[in-house]
Amino acid sequence: MPSPRYALVAYIKSAIGDFVENLRRELHPSLPLLAAHLTLLPPRLLQGSEGEALQLLERICAKAEPFQVTLGAMQTFIPITATVYIGVAHGASRMEELHRELNRQILRFAEEWPYVPHLTIAKMNTKTAAEQAIEIARRRWQGYSGSRQILLDRLTFVREDGPNHWVDLAPVPLGGSLVSH
Repeated sequence: MPSPRYALVAYIKSAIGDFVENLRRELHPSLPLLAAHLTLLPPRLLQGSEGEALQLLERICAKAEPFQVTLGAMQTFIPITATVYIGVAHGASRMEELHRELNRQILRFAEEWPYVPHLTIAKMNTKTAAEQAIEIARRRWQGYSGSRQILLDRLTFVREDGPNHWVDLAPVPLGGSLVSH
């Protein structure tokens, strides 16, 4: 069995999260339901144990104060991938800084693409499908009247247990100590 991959995400449990999950179901109904989230550490193999990774996360995140991000425009990663996403308009530099601080030691990983703070809507099967999806997504996002701000104060360390199936391992608060469950 191959080694599992791990990631660090901030779940979005608000009107924006509901909007993203509904839009995802509309644009790509065959995808399994993934909770809306911002990714701080994209999927990676660990250079040590889960316990060591959690200790490093606790040390770094305890020093990081919670911060606000504001979502910006609906975008796509075409031609790199057929992914539709919402960019981070405000707070992206803080997310990039935290990503750099976390991407070391046990969590160090040479990522396939440069880190870009964003909220994924859906990874489509083809460029054409993504081009069609982005038009619908832009119209829906333009009609969204709720707040576009998200407070990042709690992250979640997750493990991939199968294709598109992630298991929460531990909540990781910013500016505090690790809470296990």
